[in-house]
Amino acid sequence: MHDSSELLADRFEGHRGHLRAVAYRMLGSFSDADDAVQEAWLKLSRTEADEISNLGAWLTTVVGRVCLDMLRSRGSRREEPMDPFVPDPVLRSLEPVDDPEREALLADSVALALLVVLETLEPAERLAFVLHDMFAVPFDDIAPIVGRSSAATRQIASRARRRVRASAPEPERDLARQKQVLDAFLAAARGGDFEALVSVLHPDVVLRADSGPLVGGAAASKVVRGAVAVAQQALAFARFAAASRLVLVNGEVGVVAMPEGRPMSVMGATVADGKIVAVHILADPQRLARLDLGELGE
Repeated sequence: MHDSSELLADRFEGHRGHLRAVAYRMLGSFSDADDAVQEAWLKLSRTEADEISNLGAWLTTVVGRVCLDMLRSRGSRREEPMDPFVPDPVLRSLEPVDDPEREALLADSVALALLVVLETLEPAERLAFVLHDMFAVPFDDIAPIVGRSSAATRQIASRARRRVRASAPEPERDLARQKQVLDAFLAAARGGDFEALVSVLHPDVVLRADSGPLVGGAAASKVVRGAVAVAQQALAFARFAAASRLVLVNGEVGVVAMPEGRPMSVMGATVADGKIVAVHILADPQRLARLDLGELGE
């Protein structure tokens, strides 16, 4: 007896959150992730669902395959890697949430800095790393997606893991210590204190800003390296600091500027050893307009 379409849809909805999490880590974009999840639903609706013994595992591999195709297509359309790449951020209030499920979700958040590193991996490397290291999918299930043997897939994941460890900074895990550093950063920006800004930035800090294709007729997206240069950028936007507040950005303390109740920019920051080592700013108006502000309010 086949599942009715309504029952099948209900079963699929039970997996949607997990599938979206997989696709987001694969693609760094919520709109692309939603497209991948929708494609998985279309594939399921055309399949003899009652012959699938483990629906969750089947859907996870389908989403993985769809994302792999999207990454390969994305790469073939680019002459150069997308830089600066700033993933879609996940915003949450900094205040504690009395919701164990929500707290568990936040604890498992994937940092923007890690998503940026994942963007530098080859598509097969990213798939193997995300599915195995983040979602514990066995290599035997990943191998058919990448068209390699299980042993070769294990090597692909190992290579990706080494690249991630070499590139992604090990962040400060304590939110209170993160908050101290970001409080000092905001206070220095609001006060126009250049030396204080430099003091909270790692000497090799890297800032990536995605402001959209054009701002005032000129490209404003950029990559800025070094504490002095990043501090100068912070001072240039000091007038917006008064309308900024601390929030959680992908599980880490960051800053959102909301001068009129809507985000003008979102800044994710990675703190390590008491210094900001990476800054990711999203100021693309079109992308910001699509953000889910959750419980931030106005």
